Amino acid sequence: MAFVTGLLLIDAPASALNNLGSIPGEREENTVGVKMITTKTGNFPYVSAQAFRYWLRTTLEQRVPEWRASPIFREEKIAYTDANPIRYWDDDLFGYMRAPGKADTARKSREQISSLEDATPVKETVTRASPFRVSTLVSIAPVNPTSDFGVMSRHEGHPVPHEHQFYRATLKGLFSLDLWACGTFSYRNRTGFRNLDDERVRLVADVPGVEHLKDEQSYRLPKDQRIARVKALFSGLAQLEGGAKQTLHYTDVSPALVIFAVTDGGNHIFHHTVGANRSGLPEIKIDALREALRVFADSIRSPVYVGWVRGYLDEARAGFEQFVAEHNAVAAKEGLPVITVSHPREAFMAFVAACDEHPEWLD
Repeated sequence: MAFVTGLLLIDAPASALNNLGSIPGEREENTVGVKMITTKTGNFPYVSAQAFRYWLRTTLEQRVPEWRASPIFREEKIAYTDANPIRYWDDDLFGYMRAPGKADTARKSREQISSLEDATPVKETVTRASPFRVSTLVSIAPVNPTSDFGVMSRHEGHPVPHEHQFYRATLKGLFSLDLWACGTFSYRNRTGFRNLDDERVRLVADVPGVEHLKDEQSYRLPKDQRIARVKALFSGLAQLEGGAKQTLHYTDVSPALVIFAVTDGGNHIFHHTVGANRSGLPEIKIDALREALRVFADSIRSPVYVGWVRGYLDEARAGFEQFVAEHNAVAAKEGLPVITVSHPREAFMAFVAACDEHPEWLD
């Protein structure tokens, strides 16, 4: 099975991209803090995987016209999507969990939902693990968040003070997409594996060209439909927007640097190739990358796509480009994958174009 395995850096020069709400015990009651991992070596600001996935899903809905987002329904204290991966690309690639409600209020709400044209009836619990996986985005080095104090004074009477934290950091995150799982849905009656109930089996069985994998108790959509969903996802990554406190800090959350490739297996081969130097600044560890490309050469199915924004770590880029030139000169002879270097958006779109040329990646 093939995976798109990647790493990205977000440059956050003065940001508060994911917040935890008010901090108890601070001098002002409405002091808003940022999410941080506290260790003996210092504080590491982070963006939760849930927040990043929200950014991406929103970007897909707003920026990728062909993307088919799943509707969201609410029953008192719970909310869920339609859990229909046949119709909605969102449910396919990001997963879902949906169970029949048992309370009277839930049953009444479900009756109303089922009357909607877009609602798919559900009588049994269905779940789907997300083929698209993303790590928590964590600062590559410890930082001390800054507290910014302000007041609301455009009114009569005493001003209203407020305070919030922000930081200057480089956030590193990992992502992975299970290409085999995209557009492949199990009806196995096992907890965590039942993507389709009887109603959804009926819907997928009516799709022209669908493949029934009897031994695996699964259905698989036609390959052209699966490829379209993968291409849309990476078109969204190429245009990523989002983040909290944008009115005050206006941080560009599109990756400043990205490294990814199509690989066999889901282990992340690039995780240790980017880190912080002694000054806490990001660096590509060329020896670590060279080792990864050598050790996993037989598991890398595509070029290694590197997207790097010019103006970001230009001195380090010059040294990296020299390494790439030397590597590519001997790559074919030594059975190593070639490396391409471009802008992050161009790197994502180069992969999108390559999907049409390599449908076998989804096998």
